[in-house]
Parts: sequence; structure tokens; C-alpha cells
Amino acid sequence: MEFHTISSCLFLSLWFFCPVVSSYKFAKFGPAAEVEDPYATHYYTRFAEVEKACKPVISSASNLEFDDNRANSVKTELSFVMGDWREDSGESPILPFNGNDVLRNSSEVSEPIYLATFTLMHFDPLSHGSNARNVSGALALGISWNGTAPIGGQLVSPDFRVWPGSSELVILFEGVYTETKENDREMVLCLLGRSKLPTRQLDPLKWATNSSSGNFVPPLVEDDNILLILRYPKIFMLTNRAVRGELKSLNDKSSDRYFDDVYLTSQLGAYSNYQFASGKLVSKACDHYPSQTETSYGKLEVYKGNRFCELLDRFVSGEVLSVVPNWNCNFTDEYCSKLGPFESNWDIKASDGSFANVGLMMQDVRCEHIINSNNSYYARVSAIFRAFPRLENHYFITQRSGLNGLTLSAEGIWNSSTGRLCMVGCRGLNEDGCQLRICLYIPTSYSIKQRSIIFGQISNINETESSFHPLTFEWPVHPFQLYNKFMNFLPPTYEYSKIVLAEAFLERSKPFDFSTIIKKSLLSYPKRGDISDEIVKLSNLADDLTLHVPAFPDPLPKNTVVKPFLQLEILTLGSLFGRYWTYQNASTLELSENSRGKASTTEEHLLLNVSAELTISEKQYSNFSTLYLEGLYNPVDGKMYLIGCRDVRASWKILFDSMDLENGLDCSIEVKVEYPPTTARWLMIPTAKVCITSNRNDDDPLYFSSIELQTLPILYQRQREDILSRRGVEGVLCIITLSLAIACISSQLFHISSSTTVVPYVSLVMLGVQALGYSIPLITGAEALFARNADDSYVNGFKKNQWYQATDYMVKVLVLTAFLLTLRLGQKVWKSRIRLLTRAPLEPRRVPSDRNVLLISCIIHFIGFVLVLIMHGINVSKRPINTEYYVDTRGNRHNINEWIVQFEEYIGLIQDFFLLPQIIGNFLWRIDCKPLRKVYYVGITVVRILPHIYDYIGAPVFNPYFSQEYEFVNPNLDFYSKLGDVAISIAATVFALILFIQQKWSYEKLCQGILSGQNKLMPLGSRVYERLPSMSVEAELVSGVNVVPMQDDPQ
Repeated sequence: MEFHTISSCLFLSLWFFCPVVSSYKFAKFGPAAEVEDPYATHYYTRFAEVEKACKPVISSASNLEFDDNRANSVKTELSFVMGDWREDSGESPILPFNGNDVLRNSSEVSEPIYLATFTLMHFDPLSHGSNARNVSGALALGISWNGTAPIGGQLVSPDFRVWPGSSELVILFEGVYTETKENDREMVLCLLGRSKLPTRQLDPLKWATNSSSGNFVPPLVEDDNILLILRYPKIFMLTNRAVRGELKSLNDKSSDRYFDDVYLTSQLGAYSNYQFASGKLVSKACDHYPSQTETSYGKLEVYKGNRFCELLDRFVSGEVLSVVPNWNCNFTDEYCSKLGPFESNWDIKASDGSFANVGLMMQDVRCEHIINSNNSYYARVSAIFRAFPRLENHYFITQRSGLNGLTLSAEGIWNSSTGRLCMVGCRGLNEDGCQLRICLYIPTSYSIKQRSIIFGQISNINETESSFHPLTFEWPVHPFQLYNKFMNFLPPTYEYSKIVLAEAFLERSKPFDFSTIIKKSLLSYPKRGDISDEIVKLSNLADDLTLHVPAFPDPLPKNTVVKPFLQLEILTLGSLFGRYWTYQNASTLELSENSRGKASTTEEHLLLNVSAELTISEKQYSNFSTLYLEGLYNPVDGKMYLIGCRDVRASWKILFDSMDLENGLDCSIEVKVEYPPTTARWLMIPTAKVCITSNRNDDDPLYFSSIELQTLPILYQRQREDILSRRGVEGVLCIITLSLAIACISSQLFHISSSTTVVPYVSLVMLGVQALGYSIPLITGAEALFARNADDSYVNGFKKNQWYQATDYMVKVLVLTAFLLTLRLGQKVWKSRIRLLTRAPLEPRRVPSDRNVLLISCIIHFIGFVLVLIMHGINVSKRPINTEYYVDTRGNRHNINEWIVQFEEYIGLIQDFFLLPQIIGNFLWRIDCKPLRKVYYVGITVVRILPHIYDYIGAPVFNPYFSQEYEFVNPNLDFYSKLGDVAISIAATVFALILFIQQKWSYEKLCQGILSGQNKLMPLGSRVYERLPSMSVEAELVSGVNVVPMQDDPQ
């Protein structure tokens, strides 16, 4: 469970004391605050016990020369987080551990991690003694698999917790703070603590191992005889930074409260002032060691400016450095597979010298600029290098403070003339002396084999007596990170080394056929635009060539596959490094003109040099999940011809035996990327294709089969603008069609006002279908409008446009108008039928009713919807990739319920076939009149057909920001395809033609026309739905039942 802030009354349970050699004082109870006042009174009660237990420490203490104002700073200075602890091997461990939550034979399991956190909770600056001050604190011990215990928080009460994979113990202390002049002037805390420990009457290790999931708490006993002594260096420097502690039980070994001695290690942290006082050691390590910018990657251009400390902090803060395998080592296996000067634990040995699961982190980096008498720039740097298994939690690694065999304490000098940071290193607690040299560079030149912004090496000062091969570390970053890190600095340079191979690849791949010539002459591909600024043109082109999109194998397999996510990041293009905003600093832009010449085009205005990085996020592509690319881009046919290098993380033996590797990289790879054209998008699906091929022989262990991938549809920058342009055009068309619909409905209202006898024969189901079509946007329109406005503010940088807002509001007003007019039309039909019922209450069958019309329409549409589901199921079963979710405009993922999607689409089809209920009604009512005006049903039919015509003839603009282009019609699925647009338009036209025929000829004439011999299709006469007269006065349409019946109008 978590620790929580508690009220001041709980602090009354903490016992305070005043152990002073000459005298002591009593203090009153005082309120505890989250930020404690050092002068707040505390009550110490165990001073006699502390004086007895800490007598050796107090007797050797010197007089304190202490500034009382430092009370709060001392609390932070003497506290530490996540130090290390170990325990003497014995039969009484202080903390049992239950590791049953994982299998020990699992390859992903590391060794348990033992961490300790100490908090100095109170420091009393007003003690009367001359050599001691009252203090209280808390210690938390933890054991876990991934370094997450002990959990942070306020340590306010003694506690013990254990569950599978984690154990924690909290001990509260009170004692004294002293200083001694021995051992280079130390600060010493001697504390007496109390806690709850598992009883020794039961074997705690056996209990922890066999505990069930519902019984994690063992029997506990109170123990107040726990002694903790912590020793801190008074002077914080390279060889004097370790905090050492010893925790022991004052109980007899026979006691069930006894535990084996525990030893703690940590270091002074960020609240302590570091002193650079190791000049002699640094000189011994670095003065006679030449700068090695000539590396296996080639000659490195390194940073030599005056902002090294700023760059170092930006680059290494919280970042994980990679350890390079000793691929060029030619000695014994033990020597070559060793992780440099670091201890090799279970995790490191499991890597077999590849170091694939090992990381390196720089902690507590302190950097100070200095200028010598010659105005040369220098920087003094100190840091901790910590190696760790990558399976550990990286966030908690940054908090670690322990010093052990996996840490190096380092201090050194950076020289601007060489661009080298040379440091002397001390391993662990400095038990072996400082015999290590660490050299670190910040490269400013990059290549296909060098993509790291940090490069360094750890070696022995005396190389002839070294017990390990020099260890190389680096931090390879993605292109986006690379030019982001160098923003506002001098842009780096890029050295091409594979252009000749790329040119040969291009020549081999050139097709010589007539179709290719036609394509090149008719189609256009991404190229530099017409902007005057060359850097901006190349930056826009680099954006178009960058891919972040799901992909699938090409050709599609028969079985369903998982779509890997493909990312192609452009690093350099022509004279551009990064993007145009990398050059925003005007001073650096002028200085960088010469450096950009190294990335010039191979053939001016035709072929462009390009470097990139390709990543594929799927396990089946793990052998080449990251490829460093370099080659040529041809804007004439939109193809890239690239040479790829992959990092082969294998043991040093495999790397050494593979003599054709380049710095441990497999560069026998060719990658071809084909981009879709920017024009004629209606001729082909706008997808990119990627082909990865190994040039090795089939029997080579590094060979892999060719990989061909095709992406989902992609967008270029100009096409992103087309999305908003098309929305504007569609908004205008929507206003036009809605205005036409309103005119048609108004015409029908005038028609029934002048011809009242036909009003009851207008189908209410038909009007209901239209009202449904208008009401749905009104119900969901407010939310949809809000979402669109929010999207316009950030999608691809387009600002919110008032024209689009005005269009949206105008559409909503017109939809509301059409909805109200349709309701008015339905109201008139409904009231006319009520009036007819009052005229003939004993013959209700003579009044038109939509009951059967609704029933027949529902049956027809139900059968149609079932057929649509069956057809959709057949189509889905044939698709190799099923979309189980979609991403909305805000990037949120939503699951797709197929039948609901199809139902929403079918609602759109019902609206397109709005005349079907009227046709059915005319058939049932055997009309010989014209209920619908020709302008009305032809006009509304045209309004429903126009979107389908637009979809059919319009260029398809793929829009990734909206899951569907219409609220209920997705033109890319099933019957809303191109063929569906044609079929629906033809069917709607046929319905209008049938209605025209029904109203043109009476029912009797139609029956006579289709007579065949003596068999009739239907009876000629019927009393059913014989028309009754209607009054033209509007008041009569709403009159009561006492209206006097009128005689039938002559037909």
C-alpha cells in the first residue's frame, strides 16, 4: 500500500530525545508540518538509550562548528534515495523475499535488487551540547525484481510489507548528529530505531516462499533495539563521495528479533557541493593520452564550441547509452566478453558479449565552464557512470544512488581545442584506486555508420596490465531527436559513403519499357516546390518523403496478418540537415553554408542525396527492425535507391568471424522505396512500397529473404490542404442542395394548399424517412461541429478558418429549415386524414392509412439489410487485413462494431430510396390523382443523387483525420463503392419514373394496360380508399367531429 500524509497527531508517536554529553533539554509537543520548521519543538524520550548505544560515536566527536541556519539544508544533504544494501550471509535475514511470481528459468528474469532509502526527518539546531545535535529519521529497505521497492512517500510509521516479487521494511530512528576529524572529517549519524519484524520462530524465507496469494503478512514482533550508523564525507570529491552505513541488531543471537548485519552504500547527492580537487589524477590519466577522433567509424568532427555544458546536459540527462560489443577483440572469451571494468552479474553474462540487454547511464553530472589565461575554453566535469540490465525500470535507474561494482565515479576536463572530455574513473567504492580513463566526445559529423550524438570509451590507464578490452559506448538516436538536440546550435554535417553503391543499384533497377516512359511523362511525384528558399523547399520535400504509417506484406497473404508500423525518417536531403527550423538561428545559418556543401546533390535538379532511418515495429521483422539508410532519391519517378546497414547484436565471436561487417554493421542490404504520384490520384491507390533485400548468399547466417511491404494510403503536404479545400467545396455544394430541397418542399406545400383533395394520399412514411434524414444531423450536429472546429486548430498546422465555421452554421440552419418544413408537410397530411375520418367514422378503410405501407417497407428493408450483412461478411472474409478499430480526429482508438457500421450506412440507403413508401402507398390505395408535385419528387431525387455523382466523378482524397467522410455513408465500403454509387443513382431514378407513371395514369388505366386475356393482375373496382371530398379551408382541417358531411366532389 502507499504511504499517505497524516495529521500532526500521528507525530506524537515518534519519540525524541536530547543526548548531550554535558546536558540535555526537554521540548514540548509541537505540530508537524509538511515542511518542518527546524526550530519547532520536539520531544525526545530515548536519549539515555541512545547515549549508551552511541557512546563510541559521541566520545570521538569533535566540537561542532555549525551554522544553525543550515538545519534544513542538512536534512536534504544527509538524506538519500535508492542506495544499495547487502546482508551478511547467515540464518537470520532481516527481510524475507518471495520470488514465486516468476519462473527462475525465464530468460527475462534478473537478480533481485536490494535498495535502501533514508530520510532525515528532523534536525534540532538548538541542542545545548557542543559536539552533538538531536536528529530523527526513517530508513526503508526493499527487495524487488525491477528496482521499484521501496515505494516512495513519507515514512511516518514502522511497517513491514511483503508480496510476490517485492518486500519492504520501514524503521523509524532517533539519535544524534556528530562530526569527527578522523578519516578526512566525517559527518556521522548514530541512530536507535524501532520497527515491526517478522518473528524468527518461523523460518521467514520458507514462509515467504510458501506463502499463498491471500496471506502475505507473516507474524510480526516489535523491535526497538536496532542501531544504524551512517558516515558521510565532509568534503565531497571524486575519491571521497561514498556514504557508508551499518545496520545491526542489539538483541542476542538467540532472540527471535535478531537479524544479520546489514551494510548500506550511497553517495552525497545534488544538495551537496562538489569540489573538483583531483587534478593530479586527471593529469595522470589524460595528459599523455592523445585525442582519438580517428575512430573505426572514420574521422569524427566533434563539438568545440563554448556551450559544452549546455549540450552535455541536454544530451545525457536521463538517457540510456548503448554498449558496443567488442567486435574487434581477438583474445580469450573471458577477456572479450567482459563488460569493461564493470562486474559481470547474471544479466550481463546472459548477453554472451553482445551487451544487447545492457545499458549505461550518466548520473549526477556536474559541469563548470572555465577560461584560462589564453582565453581557451575548458569545462570541469564530474559524473557517475552506472551500468544496468535494460530490463530494469529506467525511471528508477535515474534515482539510484548506490556505489557498487556496476558504477564508476569520474572527474575530468573538457578541452575546446580537442573537443575531448577526458576523465579519470574510480570503480565502486574506490577500493581498487582510480585506474580508469574515460574519453567522451559529442560528434557533429554523421554517416551511415555513425548516428550517435554521444561517443566514448572506457579503458585502463595502464593498458599493458588491463584485464578487459576497452569498452565503447554510444547513444544512437533517431533523426528527429538528432536535429532536435542540435536546435539553436551549429547544424551538424553528414558524410556520404554509399552513393556509388546506390548509383549502381539505381542503374540495375531502371526499367526500359514504354509504360515507364508514359508514366514519367504524365505523372508527377514529390519534388522541390516553387518557394525561393532552398532550405524550406527541401524541408517540405523531406516531410513528404517521411513515412509514419501501418503497412502489410505485398502481395497480400491469404491469412489475416498483423499490420506492422513502418517509420521512414529523413535525416538529410540534398543540402538540408534535419528541417528548415533547425536553421532558425541566423548566426548559425550563415556559418553552416560551407558545411552543407558536403551534402550536395549528385545530379543538380535531378537526383538528390538522401540519408534516412527505417524502423519496423513487429517481432517477425526484428532482424532488421532498424536500418540506417543512405542513397539517392529520383523525383522523376518517385523512387529511392538506398543502401542499408543494420546493427547485428551478436556475441563478439560471431561479429569477429564475420569479416565483411563494417564496425559491427551488416551493410549488404538494398532498400527500394516507391512513392505514389502527387497527380492523377484517381488512377491508383496512394500507397508507398518498400522492398528490403539482402545481398548475401543464401547460406550466410546473416542472410534473410526479401521483404516487400505496402503501406496504407498516405498523404503529401499539398493533399493535406486538399482535405480542407474539399471540405469547403462540399460545404458550398451542401448549401446548394439543401436550398434546392427546401424549394422542393415549399413547392409541395403550395401544391397541397391548392389541391386539398390529394393531401391524404401523401405517404407519412415517406415524410418520416425524410424527417429522419434531417433530424440525425441536428441531433449529432452540435458535437460534430465542435469536433471539427477543434480539429481545424491543430491538424497539420492549419489555423481555424471562419469560412468553414460560417459554412457549417449555414448548413445547420438549412437542415433545420428543411426539417421544420417537412414536419409542416406531415402535419397537414395528418390533419387531412383526421378530417376524413370524422366524415366517415363507420368506414375507416376508405381513409388512406400508412400501417401496411410501414409494414411492407420494413419487411423490404429488413430483407435488404440482411442481404447487405451477408454480402459484407463475404467481402470481409476475403480481406487479408481486418480493421478492428479506427482512430478518431483526436487520435483516440475506438473499436468497430461491424453490424452497427453497416446499419448506419443502410440508413443512408433508406434516405436515398425515400420514394419507396409512396410507391407502395399508391399501389395499395389505387390512386387516380397526383399527391406529389413533379418538382418535389424529381427535385428531392436529384438532391439524393447528386452526392453519389460527386463521389463517382470526384478524385478520391484520402482523409486520415476523419474515420468517415459522411455521417452515415462511407463511400469506401461494400455497396457504397463506385459501383454502388451508380446502382443507387439508377434505382432512385427508376423509383421516380415509377411514381411518375403511377400519377400519370389512373389505377384503372394501368390495370387495363397490363391485362392478359381473361386474367387480370388486380380487380378493377373496389370500394376501398374511395376518395372523399376535402375542404380547402385551413380551419376545416382542424375542425371537430360536428362538421356536417359534404357531398363527394365529382371526379
